Amino acid sequence: MNLFDSPVMVALSRQLDSSALTQRIIANNVANVNTPGFKKYYVSFQDQLRRALDSRAPVLATSNPRHIGGAADISQVAPRVVQERDTIMRYGRNNVDIDQEMVNLAANQIVYDFSAGSLSGKLGILGYVIRGGR
Repeated sequence: MNLFDSPVMVALSRQLDSSALTQRIIANNVANVNTPGFKKYYVSFQDQLRRALDSRAPVLATSNPRHIGGAADISQVAPRVVQERDTIMRYGRNNVDIDQEMVNLAANQIVYDFSAGSLSGKLGILGYVIRGGR
């Protein structure tokens, strides 16, 4: 096993990628708040990550990545952009709620800061060990 391929390091790295994508999606939604007919987007990632990290899921041997194998491989978990088409918030059939987008932005910032701090801490511990405890 590679030193940087631990499940925690991979999960934190994937979470940072997801948070960066979420930031761009929220910015796009906010930029189109007054665009008639615009349907907002969101990033689907947390459920996939939760399933991949679920230690109770059975791990089954597979010979093809498309086979059903129980717990998902965490390196295969990737954020997915989804368009929400079912709701209408405003005249012009736009469904962007600026207040909800601001809440999503703040929540995403908290997740990003936590993930970046955790990854930095893990790398700091590795650096400490590499320097021989100095």
